[in-house]
Amino acid sequence: MPIGEICNREVVIAEKTLPVIEAARLMRTHHVGDLVVVEQREGRRHPVGIVTDRDIVVEVVAAGVNPDTLKVGDIMGSEVATVRESEGLFEALRYMRDKGVRRMPVVDPAGGLVGILTLDDLLGLLAEEMMELAKLVSNERQREASARA
Repeated sequence: MPIGEICNREVVIAEKTLPVIEAARLMRTHHVGDLVVVEQREGRRHPVGIVTDRDIVVEVVAAGVNPDTLKVGDIMGSEVATVRESEGLFEALRYMRDKGVRRMPVVDPAGGLVGILTLDDLLGLLAEEMMELAKLVSNERQREASARA
């Protein structure tokens, strides 16, 4: 199944110049733990980073830095791992594991942002798939038992 079919297409975004305080407010307002940092190129939003609630806690709050002096670009990771919307589920999971990330922007062939893939969303999806497999086994047993009765 291509990631483009299962990713969340409602992505909360920010630019590098957004104050960290505003980033935290956006996360709270939208009930998300991350913002995808984007730049406009050729009429498309291209992901250039991610800032997470953990980044704000570790880099700002715990470090005792005045959040009024920081922008999102100051605390976001320097490298963003993305996955193409045409990639399969297991390839995306492997890539997330290899990169050690819980969230990855999903991009089109030109690198434009189309969605986000999160570990939480994948866990929900995989749990549903496992439930369907369990039902299959149970139904097969019931069918066999009634056929032999």
